[in-house]
Amino acid sequence: LQIGSGSPKVNSLAIPKTVMNRVVLVTSPELVEVSSKMPKVPQRAAMVQELIEAYRITDRLRMIEARPAGGRELTEFHSKDYIGLLERAEAVEDNGDPDKELEDSGLCYDCPIFEDVYSYACWVAGATLTAANSLIGSTSSVAINWTGGWHHAKRCRSSGYCYVNDVVLGILRLQEKYKRILYVDLDLHHGDGVQEAFYYSDKVMTLSLHLRSPGFFPGSGDIYEVGERAGRGYSMNIPLKSGVTDDQYHNVFLRVVEIVRERFKADAIVCQCGADCLVGDPISHGSGEGFNLTLKGVARCLQQLMSWDIPMLVLGGGGYDLANTARCWTYLTAVLVGMNELPNEIPDHKFIDAYKPLFSLHILQHPTQPNRNNEESVSDTLQFLSANASDR
Repeated sequence: LQIGSGSPKVNSLAIPKTVMNRVVLVTSPELVEVSSKMPKVPQRAAMVQELIEAYRITDRLRMIEARPAGGRELTEFHSKDYIGLLERAEAVEDNGDPDKELEDSGLCYDCPIFEDVYSYACWVAGATLTAANSLIGSTSSVAINWTGGWHHAKRCRSSGYCYVNDVVLGILRLQEKYKRILYVDLDLHHGDGVQEAFYYSDKVMTLSLHLRSPGFFPGSGDIYEVGERAGRGYSMNIPLKSGVTDDQYHNVFLRVVEIVRERFKADAIVCQCGADCLVGDPISHGSGEGFNLTLKGVARCLQQLMSWDIPMLVLGGGGYDLANTARCWTYLTAVLVGMNELPNEIPDHKFIDAYKPLFSLHILQHPTQPNRNNEESVSDTLQFLSANASDR
């Protein structure tokens, strides 16, 4: 498990044509409109959809209509009390005074109430369930919902910009057909809500690569969090330090997922592709810490999973530089349908001004954070994970 420079290049991977020819993108005007109201990422959903269409990637995939989830579907994971409160919260007028019931359920600060918040939650969760249903019905091999991926929400509370955990809902839906599901989280932040939901399960393996540093949200994701009871060995965490680069990240990812592939033998994959792992994301400005990844660095990981040729649900997540997030998810969509190279010049479209001054697809590769990861610490992490991963 030594970290070397000889890892396979992702461009050499043979992506099965059966995968590339059966990719669906879940979307609808209503989903894009309500998702664009999200205070932390205003207009992001619209920017992503518009850029995908501007590159005509939609010619190579099938778009299917999203539908909103009902309250009963939301309570397949969340408590009835929490969902009821979220529904009532739409009518709460913000007069500046704190509401204890809302605060106790996390509906404040980083998860503020906004116009159509309950409708937003229903549409985002419903889009992920729509994507999961397409996999269950064998009408797709890869199903994408870029408005999803909200991995922090807990059963009874919102957290970290996440009002509902559509990831958990999607996994639960996939369990109707697939016995063993691998969850892979590429977001800068640890996927704590998903790990917590399946911490005692041997049917879902959670794998999260994330920044771990004192005071950095959510504070979980240590390598020693390996699951409990039946789930022991089914939670895997790769805590990285600030400044990790494309090659380093992919080398770690490749070695760990090959261990998982051999031992867990997943029937389906759910991959959260939070774009806050990209170089220069604003989330790193306040903390002074972040990753130095580019679009191609993230794409190499996704292509590795595609090469397994099993059903895959692909979701969004974090990403607070809106233009860079649109760049990233557009590029990943292209990779998923076999368009490994897109013109670097952004096509003219509604949001073209957001890509000033270079109007380029690929972001500059100048590291914004010093790399605090060294070969010894990363190798120690990999050795621990290999020794503790379940082989049942």
